Amino acid sequence: MRRLAKPKSQREPTIALINIVFLMLVFFMVAGTLTRAMDPALTLVETRTLEGNAPPDALVVYPDGRIAFEGVAQSDTATFVAGLSEVDREVVRVVPDRALPAATLVALTRDLRAAGVLRVMLVTQRALQ
Repeated sequence: MRRLAKPKSQREPTIALINIVFLMLVFFMVAGTLTRAMDPALTLVETRTLEGNAPPDALVVYPDGRIAFEGVAQSDTATFVAGLSEVDREVVRVVPDRALPAATLVALTRDLRAAGVLRVMLVTQRALQ
């Protein structure tokens, strides 16, 4: 007597799709909570070869030279640096407005270094081509 082969059950292809969509949802939820939204009045400097991510905590410099950190206006660079821990003084990220004069930006970085910051990094917007 011949045995009849059992029909193979078909796997549901939508399960894999649901898993992928769920993983994407979790990724975007986590990625969306890691960074702060930038001030909409700020336009960033563009570069074409920048590699990296925008930092969540950076010193923002407006076109008129005002500075802010985490949304709070700072009176000057010396006061800002004095409020940082030793670890935070190692690297300070600066997000300058596109309309900020270069001389003002150079003076600001010089003041940061004089106040005790070891390294100043400028954050710019990567240009799309």
